[in-house]
Amino acid sequence: MGALEIEAFLSHLAVERGVSSATQNQAKAALLFLYKEVLGAVDLPWLTEVVAAKTSRRLPVVLTQREARELLMQLHGAHWLAASLLYGSGLRLLECLRLRVKDVEFERRELVVRQGKGSKDRVTVLPENLLLPLRNQLAQARALHERDLAAGRGAVWLPDALAVKFPRAARAWGWQWVFPSRSLSVDPRSGVERRHHLAEQGLQRAVSLAARRAGIDKPCSPHVLRHSFATHMLQAGYDIRTVQELLGHADVKTTMIYTHVLNRGGRGVLSPLDSL
Repeated sequence: MGALEIEAFLSHLAVERGVSSATQNQAKAALLFLYKEVLGAVDLPWLTEVVAAKTSRRLPVVLTQREARELLMQLHGAHWLAASLLYGSGLRLLECLRLRVKDVEFERRELVVRQGKGSKDRVTVLPENLLLPLRNQLAQARALHERDLAAGRGAVWLPDALAVKFPRAARAWGWQWVFPSRSLSVDPRSGVERRHHLAEQGLQRAVSLAARRAGIDKPCSPHVLRHSFATHMLQAGYDIRTVQELLGHADVKTTMIYTHVLNRGGRGVLSPLDSL
């Protein structure tokens, strides 16, 4: 398959199939890997004639404060607490589920997000309303961890080969998950049976079901709670740079997208009709 066929295929994806720019870029990256790494081609200058798919710019789905409250009322236990952190702290789904005990700062009302998007650390707010529920969750997690230790287990997965550098850290309480799974599973990377954190699919299903039970017609995923956090922080008058830091956005333009729902119409302006 030569230059003409590759260019025709990528253009076909954009023109006839109508795929998104992300899908086309994924196909292009796969072909680049094939030709460079497998077939040994050093340069592919003939990809310059590809018709690019149009980049879509979608506005985020955002809940009102009433909808957020009613959705959370339909959740219980660890799923309620995790969803409350998504909305109350602006966490991404996996950032929440991968929280470690040592990353919870009760006295400073902070959560330390380790290796977030772009492998960056950041600090975000810990809602005061969640202090007691979070302490109770940690008490349950600690009891589970102590049972694992008594059974000769209790070693959690550690990032960046820390288990080699600090052999005892994997069993230390501070490194344990805030939201541990109730069951053990085999780590596919090492073949070791250990306790992982709660599965993201479980929280996704719980939030979707809670939205239906609350009568919310909008498409609702855990990430919608993060969108709602950003929007409601801006509604409360917080500076957009502060919200950017709490969300962990590299570019403030990404945060600016939330200004479209500040109860003042599109672009954050008042319609002249409302002044009549």
